[in-house]
Amino acid sequence: MAVNLSKGQKVDLTKNNPGLSKLLVGLGWDVNKYDGGSDFDLDASVFLLAPNGRVTSDADFVFYGNLKHASGSVEHMGDNRTGAGEGDDEQIRVDLAKVPESIDKIDFTVTIYEADARKQNFGQVSNAYIRVMDEANHKELVRYDLGEDYSIETALVVGELYRNRGEWKFNAIGNGFQGGLRALGLNYGVNV
Repeated sequence: MAVNLSKGQKVDLTKNNPGLSKLLVGLGWDVNKYDGGSDFDLDASVFLLAPNGRVTSDADFVFYGNLKHASGSVEHMGDNRTGAGEGDDEQIRVDLAKVPESIDKIDFTVTIYEADARKQNFGQVSNAYIRVMDEANHKELVRYDLGEDYSIETALVVGELYRNRGEWKFNAIGNGFQGGLRALGLNYGVNV
């Protein structure tokens, strides 16, 4: 049975699941009834971070324009441009055994494509979540449902995997940003 987290809660992943290495991280959302004339295109992105909380290079940013990290540790499974249908809207594979030693955290984010031009924000999105599964058996290990109203935010840091004394843990973050993907990139040290 999956552990359901609230904002700010943390849980051990590898300590409670010996041998766990390959994860499937699913992100999902629904768009509220909205008559703004433009479709919503939400995008999941991943930042692989050094101990200082920043990328070591732009290659540590995995998104629809760079689907796989050079180490093979993180792979984005592709951009869903509509969010239609049940289940995960976008998925990311993570192989903890391949994460470079220089990486301490892996942050999972969601942004709204062209949010300002389309006058869209996360207040128009509901049922957003992140879940972490054991890729071997698709057993859901952790789930975090974002219940907050993000009325002006166009980017969210949803959660992160992080190293702690040789083990991997998950932290439910749920922090919003204005400025979309550009603001997130600058926050993490990506040249945008």
